Amino acid sequence: MQIISNIALLSINETLIVQLLSFLIFLFIINRVMFRPLRSTMDEREDYLKKINNEIVDAKDELETIARRIEAHESAVKLEAFGLKDKLEESGNQEAAEIIASAREEITGLKQNAASQIDLQISDARDHLKRESEALSMNIMEKILDRRPTQ
Repeated sequence: MQIISNIALLSINETLIVQLLSFLIFLFIINRVMFRPLRSTMDEREDYLKKINNEIVDAKDELETIARRIEAHESAVKLEAFGLKDKLEESGNQEAAEIIASAREEITGLKQNAASQIDLQISDARDHLKRESEALSMNIMEKILDRRPTQ
């Protein structure tokens, strides 16, 4: 090799060709060793992220579907509960009305029984008073007349 002295910034000689060839070999090696695996890793990561995003969207859709089903089930259960509550209230009101009617009948029976007992006691008291008044009047007559009245 001969050194050529040149004032120009770039001289074309064998070193330039060797440097160019070594740079191309370096590019080939770095492409094989570093860039291709890096690109494949980046592509895999991108595919993985897309897959996760799709799964997130699917999970959100499934969550919304489940939430709608739960709301529908909840409203159906509420309607059923309100129906049962109404039936229980109606049953309770009916039972209360039956108890009140039964109590009224019992009260009426007790009133009649008490009235008959009172009437019986009044008639007994009248009979007793009648006998006592007769005996008292007989006593008074005996004392006033000094004798026994004849019957």
